[in-house]
Amino acid sequence: KPIKPTKPIEPTEHGSASPNGMPLGTVRICDFTGQLAGAGATKWLAAFGAEVIRIEDPVNQGGWDILRNMAPFVDERTGPDLGGGFNNHNVEKRGITLNLRTDRGKEILSEIVKRSDVVSENFAAGVLDRWGFGWDQLRALREDIIYVSNCGFGHTGPYAKYKTWGPIVQAMSGLTFTSGMPDQEPAGWGYSYMDHTGGMYMAMGILFALIHKQRTGVGQWVDLSCTDTGLSLNGPAILDWTVNGRPSRRAGRPEGNRSASPPMAPHGIYACAGDDDWISIAVRSDADWGVLSEVIDVSWAKDAKWKTLAGRLADQDELDEKLGAWTQHLDKFELQTRIVDAGVPSAAVQKPPERVDHDPGTSEFGLWPEVEHAKMGRVRVDGLPAHFSKTDWVIERGAPCVGEHTDEVLSGLLGYDPDMIAKLHEEGVV
Repeated sequence: KPIKPTKPIEPTEHGSASPNGMPLGTVRICDFTGQLAGAGATKWLAAFGAEVIRIEDPVNQGGWDILRNMAPFVDERTGPDLGGGFNNHNVEKRGITLNLRTDRGKEILSEIVKRSDVVSENFAAGVLDRWGFGWDQLRALREDIIYVSNCGFGHTGPYAKYKTWGPIVQAMSGLTFTSGMPDQEPAGWGYSYMDHTGGMYMAMGILFALIHKQRTGVGQWVDLSCTDTGLSLNGPAILDWTVNGRPSRRAGRPEGNRSASPPMAPHGIYACAGDDDWISIAVRSDADWGVLSEVIDVSWAKDAKWKTLAGRLADQDELDEKLGAWTQHLDKFELQTRIVDAGVPSAAVQKPPERVDHDPGTSEFGLWPEVEHAKMGRVRVDGLPAHFSKTDWVIERGAPCVGEHTDEVLSGLLGYDPDMIAKLHEEGVV
């Protein structure tokens, strides 16, 4: 069923005033990004006013971005329009379908590129080249185009042909090796850390290229290697190895919760009453211990051997065991209040619902805006962790359903009439 245009899309001109009053209101992005490493980048730009037009396949609906079909879902319904993760990463974007197996589909894409400032994608290296839209073809369509690609190893070098995913990037860049318990195998950095970070670096790459274009009128190709991005986060560890010969993980090295530089004790995470509830406590000095021992107020805490840092470090395992035995019967939030009010650093380890739904800090900061989604209705999504006093971000519209804005873009941007659009639907081009 054709979708009526709701908002005309006007061509942007270099140097023109922002039509929507937003910082990036003159920028249009022809977007092929998916998952998070790419879609997370253009989410930032869309929230600050950029016109982001997602290109997707009408045949393999949801196939280009696996998050379309993945949980969480708001109810019992499933399908490519109802993936909560997809919605979270693609708010404020328009979505069209375009069959690039057809010559007509490629012609339409060419027209969209000509009217765009940026082409963004995070496919494996060479995908756009195989479609006939590599760097040389893109700049032939628009001389000042900015092309930003984000793949595992970039488009040059011996690893360029290999495909990656966030956890693979973390392992290949050395980040996985740095995390793990003493005398155990590397544990890694959790769920797809480098998808998040890769997306942020990609957003920066797009912005830097836009600034250069604004100053010079010249476009360029930004070739981003997500693995090299991860490698750049190893700077201090690489320096320590290069200069001092110390590897990132060393035999006998204390668990990560303990502070060695500067030395502190106790310094760790301790179990509390409840299901998987914990609290962090950091004693910075002998004075801190004196205060904490008064809060603990049991005989073992008055032992003279704990009064000095040397004594606490010498028997740190015993101290942690005794402190954990004391905390395990107490509520983590009540204990946090008692310890912090006494003047010692402490914080309850919060579970996601506690931090999202019950902590006034995030709600007052506006970190969880609601958006209106065509099929899900009103749902919350991640906001952006920075507010601008003059030109703040706006996140109000949910992610596009498959092809939701196809007719709107074809009519508003390319000037196609209803009969032409209907024919493109009949022919399977859109």
